[in-house]
Amino acid sequence: MPYAELQHELDERAALGLLRQRQVLQCPQSPHIVIGGKPYLAFCSNDYLGLANHPQLIAALQQGASQHGVGAGAAHLVSGHSIAHHQLEQALAAFVGKPAALLFSTGYMANLGTVQALVSKDDTVFADKLNHASLNDAMLLSRATIKRYRHNDMAQLAQLLEQAESGRKLIITDAVFSMDGDLAPLPELLALCERHDAWLLADDAHGFGVLGAQGRGSLFNFKSPPTPLLQRGEDADASFDNPPLQKGGRGDLISPRIIYMATLGKAAGVFGAFVAAEQVVIDTLINHARSYIYTTATPPALASAVLESLKLIGQGDALREHLRGLIAQLRNGLSDLRWPLMPSDTAIQPLLIGDNHAALALSEALRERGIWVAAIRPPTVPQGTARLRITLSAAHNTADVARLIEALHELAQ
Repeated sequence: MPYAELQHELDERAALGLLRQRQVLQCPQSPHIVIGGKPYLAFCSNDYLGLANHPQLIAALQQGASQHGVGAGAAHLVSGHSIAHHQLEQALAAFVGKPAALLFSTGYMANLGTVQALVSKDDTVFADKLNHASLNDAMLLSRATIKRYRHNDMAQLAQLLEQAESGRKLIITDAVFSMDGDLAPLPELLALCERHDAWLLADDAHGFGVLGAQGRGSLFNFKSPPTPLLQRGEDADASFDNPPLQKGGRGDLISPRIIYMATLGKAAGVFGAFVAAEQVVIDTLINHARSYIYTTATPPALASAVLESLKLIGQGDALREHLRGLIAQLRNGLSDLRWPLMPSDTAIQPLLIGDNHAALALSEALRERGIWVAAIRPPTVPQGTARLRITLSAAHNTADVARLIEALHELAQ
């Protein structure tokens, strides 16, 4: 029976310390969770602003369900595109300074659909070697020629771009790398796009809501020459009760070459994803992105909840400041630990262990002390770089972080 072969493969993974198993959460998402009837202090959620169980989002979801029902009932292009979806797309485009936006069910589906719609066998995709699996799968399914460059190595990327002679050129990258927590050099990438007539797809799953002015994401996290924001973005600022962005000097990295993707289930606290870009790009996705066309639309009530989340994100400077303080506290407290923290200024703080079994053992030792931190192993990360992926949230407090620091120092003895 083929099942015996499957079991043998699972046994081999277990022997290598690579077997994955699910745990059942018995409470709402929070730094303080219950699994198996036991309470834990958790440092493994992407709920960076602590909005996943926010009462205003719960109320917005309930109101949305009351107004729009539960299921969408059909694909967006049939009869499933609700007024709630439409309003959210307009608000998201305005929030990130783009002419238009398109909702997807997940970030994975957004990346698959976008890459496949924009490039094909006559084109070339240039990809950072540490990109998320969804970007990797997207480029493989696109049938385009693939050129991978060393992590954030702009010199190698420039060489690869110079060698591409024909067809469309698409650079794809995480904006915040999900397992390392470091940032892509978006201004340098954009400069290469300008020089070589390429597009840039930036996956900002872990930057949206956290980085940049008013949490507008990684495009607003870099210094850049003064660039007028799109008129729709200026008009929409008032609807979120946010002060208008200053044009230039605040990091408004606005360019028609940038195709921006972000998820709505991390800092936004809800579910889904969106792509924001020029109108012609969005129209192309509507007509060619298979992961958009051939699936049922997400429940419209979720769109109502995300609209409320955008307000909280825009007004969340205090949350982001608190989060930055926790990041500094953790890095200072673990600076002399025998396991190094990888370089990161974001909420993702990877503690590099190396060996798979050692990472699992450390994760389990923390669990015995009532602290939940996931061990991340290959193939999610390169061989020999197993780690604890510590993620911080604005819902944590300084006592929570101090408890983790103390436990890790005890275990390092």
